Amino acid sequence: MEEMIVTIDPAAVEQHRSEWIAALEAGKVLYVPRFSFQLTDAERAFLRPDIRDPKKRNISLNAKDGIAGVAGDEATQQAVAAMIARFRDEAERTIAAIVPRYSEHLVRGATSYRPNEVETRAQSWRADDKRMHVDAFPSRPNYGQRLLRVFVNVNPSGVPRVWRVGEPFPVIAERFMPRLKPYSRWQAKALELLHVTKSFRSEYDHTMLQLHDAMKADAEFQANAPQERVEFPPGSAWICFSDQTPHAAMSGQFMLEHTMTLDPQYQYDVAASPLAILSRMKGHALV
Repeated sequence: MEEMIVTIDPAAVEQHRSEWIAALEAGKVLYVPRFSFQLTDAERAFLRPDIRDPKKRNISLNAKDGIAGVAGDEATQQAVAAMIARFRDEAERTIAAIVPRYSEHLVRGATSYRPNEVETRAQSWRADDKRMHVDAFPSRPNYGQRLLRVFVNVNPSGVPRVWRVGEPFPVIAERFMPRLKPYSRWQAKALELLHVTKSFRSEYDHTMLQLHDAMKADAEFQANAPQERVEFPPGSAWICFSDQTPHAAMSGQFMLEHTMTLDPQYQYDVAASPLAILSRMKGHALV
């Protein structure tokens, strides 16, 4: 299997090397062994599972700095929000250094803090992120916008965040494309009218959601497809386009994650995006 993890020397992040950019846009994971973000002594007090509101899956800071999911008083909520915002700023600075062309075109999304153990989450098979998948969302069509994510492990006990990373996106798409259900515009319109989706689901969004579900539902693929097990230790960060990188989060606790979206026309290699790849495979425009 092709190597899917590319290690970046933290001292060289500012060099925005072309091979790093090409690797990221090919769906590989950029791994930074020693990330520049560090928790303060006060913030380490938030490294406990009960900081999360049990009614919420994660703690989340939205793009307008609204915090949700914190169990605690107003002061605690604001302190956790400040910690997440500090990480967000460092994540965005790092992306600007590695892929400077993106900076003026990236749209800030939510930033999350995940204090609970991956292994203990009880979820349906579709929501189970321990199954290898590419990210796609049933209610939020995005028309090919990229999902660029920065993760950092802040575990205080030396516990790594363990991922499985699969083959390049074109290989995965070729494998599953024959079994995906065909797109129906009238069904997409019905979903919009019934408010199942927040907007009209494009053929691209339909295809990506079908691919996400087909990957997760295929037990043989999950067990036997070429893949790499990766341990990301505390203090390290990793970066990928999660709509393109086949991945599964297997174990770990205490992680921060920042999401940004990017119109694929602003990539260095526009032809490398999932939208371009799937459009070529189908022989027509998908949005």
